Formats: sequence, structure tokens, C-alpha cells
Amino acid sequence: MINMHIFTLSELKAAQSAMYLIRKYAVDKESGEALLAWLKPFEDYIYRKQGSWQALADHEKLNRSMIPKSGTPYGQELIDKMVLLIKEELHHFYQVLEIMESYGIAYESVGSSRYARGMLRHVRTYEPQALIDKLICGAYIEARSCERFAMLAPHVDEQLGNFYLSLLRSEARHYQDYLVLAQSIADFDISERVAFFGGIEAELILSSDDDFKFHSGVPTLD
Repeated sequence: MINMHIFTLSELKAAQSAMYLIRKYAVDKESGEALLAWLKPFEDYIYRKQGSWQALADHEKLNRSMIPKSGTPYGQELIDKMVLLIKEELHHFYQVLEIMESYGIAYESVGSSRYARGMLRHVRTYEPQALIDKLICGAYIEARSCERFAMLAPHVDEQLGNFYLSLLRSEARHYQDYLVLAQSIADFDISERVAFFGGIEAELILSSDDDFKFHSGVPTLD
């Protein structure tokens, strides 16, 4: 069975990444603070060991509408797609904790992997190219998750396998949403940048990796 602590963290990281994009590029200050408050109970549980996982079910929904920043032409589209993604990732996060409870697995903190850091290291530093690159990186992360769920499902028990398969539809839509957003913001064909990050991503998953995570490369043998 894949380490469920790793899977739990990956769902939270996906929600955090989408929330960062909304707060940085799309919403006003008040809406940004509402987003932080939405995520705080989940971060408190994972990073500060506060609260219970059962109580997180009461925090899965965002309780107010997001207001786009003035002068941001792509703000509403970014908000709509990323808020939906966050809702789904937080729901998945809760579901993983629920499954861990059924297996008698207590949550333990784990560090993040080199995978996302390795991708984001190549993001350009000027806008809107930086945002476009971040969205392309998000697409690869979601697409690789989708692939790995599909590959793992036949090799775990029925309960876990069915859960992985249930995630495929939303994960597939997530990576497509990231790419659609990237292309809608760009005034050029993003295919070349997609291919560029494809090369970076291939190197990360095919090279030796001594830290086993959901998006790890080839395990290093002792």
C-alpha cells in the first residue's frame, strides 16, 4: 500500500498551490483573507496537530464569493476553476484521512518531495509568463497524479483501488483546467513551454530519487 501520509500531503499541497494562484493573481485582499481562513483548519491539523480530522468535514466549503481584483482580465476564470479544484482537493484530503482511520493508520508528518520544487525552479520571473509557467507545472503535477492513481489501483486492495479510480475524473479535469487557463492568459501558443516542462518533468521522474513520495523518481537502491 502506498504511504497514505504522502498521499494526504499531496492533496493538501494541491489545494495550497491553487489557493496561492488565486490570492496572488485574482482576488482582492478581503477575498484572499477568506481563502486563508478556509484552509487554516486543514493546515492546523497537518502542521500544528490541532483539532481532529473528523471536524474538517465542517470546513470543506467556502462560505463567501470571491471578488476579482480590478484590472485583472483573467481573474474570474482563474477563480472559478481554482476554487472548484480546491474544494475537490480538500474533499479528497478528508477522504484519505477517513480511509486511514479505517485502516488504523495515524497521520504522521512527512516532508515535501523534490518533484514540484524541481519543476517550479524553471518558472520565468516576469509576468504574465511566470503565471503561465506555474499553470503548466500545475497541469503536469495533476496529470502525473492521474496516471499514478490509474497504475496503482489494480495493485492495492479493493477499497483503496476503488477510491483511486474515483479520483481519476477530477484529476484529469484539473490538469486540463490548468492548461486551458495557461493558454487563455498567453498571447502565444504555449506548446513550446509545455514541451519544455515536459522535458524537466521526464528527468525528475526517470532519475534516481532517494526520497519516496507520490511523485518520486526511480527509487534509489541501498
